[in-house]
Amino acid sequence: MDQEGKLLIVDDEIITVKNLERAMLKEGYHVTGANSGVSALKILERQEFDVVLTDLRMEKVDGMQVLHRCRELYPDTEVIIITAHASLPSAIDTMKKGAFYYLEKPFKLDEVRKVVREAYEKVKLKKENAHLREQIEIFKGKIKIVTQDKKIRSLLDTAQQIGPTDCNVIISGESGTGKELFARYIHACSKRADAPFFAINCGAFTESILTSELFGYEKGAFTGATVMKKGLIEMASGGTLFLDEITEMEPSMQVKLLRVIQEKEVLRLGATETVKVDVRFIAATNRDVKDSIKTGHFREDLFFRLNVVSFYIPPLSERSNDVPLLSYYFLKKYSALMHKDVREINAEVLSILMNYDFPGNIRELENIIERGVALAPDDTIEVAQLPEDLRELSIRTFRKKEGRIPSLEQQELAYIQWVLKEVGGNKTLAAQTLGIDRVSLWRKLKKFGLEEG
Repeated sequence: MDQEGKLLIVDDEIITVKNLERAMLKEGYHVTGANSGVSALKILERQEFDVVLTDLRMEKVDGMQVLHRCRELYPDTEVIIITAHASLPSAIDTMKKGAFYYLEKPFKLDEVRKVVREAYEKVKLKKENAHLREQIEIFKGKIKIVTQDKKIRSLLDTAQQIGPTDCNVIISGESGTGKELFARYIHACSKRADAPFFAINCGAFTESILTSELFGYEKGAFTGATVMKKGLIEMASGGTLFLDEITEMEPSMQVKLLRVIQEKEVLRLGATETVKVDVRFIAATNRDVKDSIKTGHFREDLFFRLNVVSFYIPPLSERSNDVPLLSYYFLKKYSALMHKDVREINAEVLSILMNYDFPGNIRELENIIERGVALAPDDTIEVAQLPEDLRELSIRTFRKKEGRIPSLEQQELAYIQWVLKEVGGNKTLAAQTLGIDRVSLWRKLKKFGLEEG
């Protein structure tokens, strides 16, 4: 078997490492061995592995510390924990902290081979998907924003103009409208395009964790800080940092961020000296920032520092002409990612989507098309592949373009016709679906002139 995957084996029992090395080399992996957690950390600082197979209990640096460092350095690497002291609670805790699997000593080599193979296949799939996403999202060196809407095109023109200026930006709009993608577009239009772009959701973390993520920390700054870690602000120096849901940031944290913007320097937690940084900040929110200022949840001085240029991304319901274009874009994207040959979207499906309000905006449309591609049995997304509430949309939607609200009788007729179509004309099954007996269905069909003979 020619796996070609890179595997790191960590155990303080030399004989265990040697046995596993021999077995995994025969499987075709590129294998590196480490006889301690300390050695493993040094190796991980130098190179990335697809899979790490580590003992749990080791002196100085244990398997959980190896797992934690691996998560920090290489998020896509899968870590398998081996221990002679297995228990259900410890297994659950290990999996929660990001381990791929939990093996108990004494283990069988066949079981190790199987688990490593599954972990490596997962890593390979993630890498393939990342490559496909890169191919799909990048268009001639720039982020591709799919639109034919005049308002969005105007925003893109403005983004191209302010992109090279390095001014800070605030983007507002409902959740799912593509604020981060728009931020990436501004970054791609800037002189910083070849530098890093980092993004963080300010509402997803507690203040202490957000401080750690943004500012970093020195070794020994707190219990568990075994190595120095740079924060996102420092890592984004020369590039762009996208602060999503900025209005969710705690006021005390806002003060620290304001100082970074004003002084262009950052102080790691536990450090005594600041580090100079050159960062462009792009912030986003789905709230009314001025309301947040009035209620005291957001600092006005920070708003002025960030709001050099502002953009409002309209919801998808205000640009329904983009729905077909986006639908086919996502169709192509997920057909490639899922290795399926789905090429078409049924006209009725597009009609339903065009009449839907999309409270989740583009993100919701993407999820609907992804689901459709996953469930499509052939080359076309049909109504049957839509979520149940959308399948009924053509019946319960008020057709504004017709200039009138359909009557109850019209809606009942449309619903019966739809159910019959879904069950292939089987009247017994249709009656069961409608919650009526077959005689009642026959009477309704006769009433609407649908009963043959």
